[in-house]
Amino acid sequence: MVLRGCIWLLLFGAVAVGGRAMAAHPDAWVCERFPEDSLTRVAEERNRRLYDSLQSKAGRHAVPRMLYRWISARPTIDTLQDDRVLDESRALSPYEGRTIGDIVIERERVFPSGGNWFERTGNKLHVLTRERVIRRDLLFRPGDRFDPELAVRSMQLLRSRRYMAGVDLAVRPDPLDSACVDLVIRTRDSWTVSVDMGFRSEGRTMAGLSDANILGMGNMLAVKTNFSRKDFSYGGNLVEYGIPNLLGTFYTADFAAGRDFYKSTLDMKLSREFLRPTDYEAGVSYSDLKFKQYMIEQDTSLLVKVRNFDVWGGYSRYLAPIGSSLFLTAHYNRRRFVRRPEDVSASRHPALHDRDALLFGTGLYREKFLTANMIYGFGMREYLATGYRAELVGGYVWGEFDEGLYLGAGLKAGGFCSAGYIMGGFTLGSSVDRGSGRWRRSAVDVDLRWFSPLLVFRRSRIRQFLMLNYTQGWNRDTGNDESVRFTRRNGLQALKEHAIGTNRTVLNTETVFFTPWQPLGFRIAFFGFADVGSIGYSPDLFRNEFFASLGGGIRLRNERLIFSTLQIRLGLAFGKHGLVGSEYFRCSSYTRLEQYRYRPERPEIIGFE
Repeated sequence: MVLRGCIWLLLFGAVAVGGRAMAAHPDAWVCERFPEDSLTRVAEERNRRLYDSLQSKAGRHAVPRMLYRWISARPTIDTLQDDRVLDESRALSPYEGRTIGDIVIERERVFPSGGNWFERTGNKLHVLTRERVIRRDLLFRPGDRFDPELAVRSMQLLRSRRYMAGVDLAVRPDPLDSACVDLVIRTRDSWTVSVDMGFRSEGRTMAGLSDANILGMGNMLAVKTNFSRKDFSYGGNLVEYGIPNLLGTFYTADFAAGRDFYKSTLDMKLSREFLRPTDYEAGVSYSDLKFKQYMIEQDTSLLVKVRNFDVWGGYSRYLAPIGSSLFLTAHYNRRRFVRRPEDVSASRHPALHDRDALLFGTGLYREKFLTANMIYGFGMREYLATGYRAELVGGYVWGEFDEGLYLGAGLKAGGFCSAGYIMGGFTLGSSVDRGSGRWRRSAVDVDLRWFSPLLVFRRSRIRQFLMLNYTQGWNRDTGNDESVRFTRRNGLQALKEHAIGTNRTVLNTETVFFTPWQPLGFRIAFFGFADVGSIGYSPDLFRNEFFASLGGGIRLRNERLIFSTLQIRLGLAFGKHGLVGSEYFRCSSYTRLEQYRYRPERPEIIGFE
């Protein structure tokens, strides 16, 4: 009871922070900017001279010059001394309300001009993104009133495209008319042709070729071939095609079809999301899939074939007096299983039952993205959402063995305050059986995430992270998806132990030291973590299985090199009776960027993952 009380207290605190942060003046989100110390400047100057010397010496001969350009990347602006939380729309606010005149698109190729032979050849082979493809992603047109929020939203939309490496927007006041502004949008393409390989169990191997920008139109085409590396037998092909913005309507079209040994795929989808505070969404999808379904209680995978048909729609309306959008959504789902385990019954494997569901949702949301750094990565800008979303879901479900009402609710809020960033959310869902009138398959999930402002220790920067997740189910049946386990998101980092239950509590803590050391230009960050978790079938967490993990590691990144961040992690896991299955060592590319979204999604039945 004490733990649950603490969880709800922290959750309500997160909601309060989210509401106050969005209502407060943006200056409240700006943290103190730490001055750059002289020792850091000396180290950076020494590294600059070193790389300049290497570049000069490598430039004397063709082969060393080619090798240097292969591994070297242009230096980026050093943001590690900047702990400010930035609102990109504030810099554009002086031009709000002015009439948009010309919109100029300046496109840059993948590689800078004057590069080596490979870069020049790459630019010749690459088809530059067409100007009309960039213009169709803009939420404004010439003659519209300039809205900083829509401008920033358009930049985020463009940056999300796989074929874009960089997007910038500049506003130029019209010298002849103070009521007009011209916009200059600079883009730089990415190299979008890639080769993919996958080595899986049972000797299955995948080789694929894809292009995320076919003929500069922004469309994606991927072809994958599957074969066995044991006897080179043929396993089938898979073709995927995607259009991110169909004819400038902001509808996304996706198609996939093919076979991968025992897996088969036919997937078609046409959808549109909420993009503005007042907007609409709509979508339709059909899928015919055969795959291996992980059966959590048996800790094994069984072959399943299912056909799904979905159609949904929604409308949001911005309410100026409360600074939020009211939304209404509806979703119909029809699911039919062609193949499934033979032991499916009225009380077993309800997630594998045939079903028709009609759900409706309503609520309020407010969303704004701010940028910061040294959060989940370092040396780069990251987006974090502030705002809230409150939603109620209700509807009717016609099941294969039963039918009844479904009711659910959700709340998520987050924002910056003097203590850092805090985000809290919960979801609750349950069905009411029509025949017996009792509640069935109920579940609640509470999620809290917090990180501190950057702390200063001599010349190092320190940030503390805290993540708490609590999941409880009751009136559950037996079989697939009727239990929970530790996952990558809600689990213990170094644990390799199979444990399940209907109640799970996980507390993750991590401390990150961003050091000032830059040997040869490499940024260095040390981290340590301590995780504890409880899982089982008892509402009393002290009666369930208990696990803990401890460890630490190092992260390396050089902004002048093109390689990703390298993370080396060591760890141990413990249970009630001592050491348990552990992932003692892991070396990987560190890509733990997270974003929190508050825009409404179509109503879903809330259950276990």
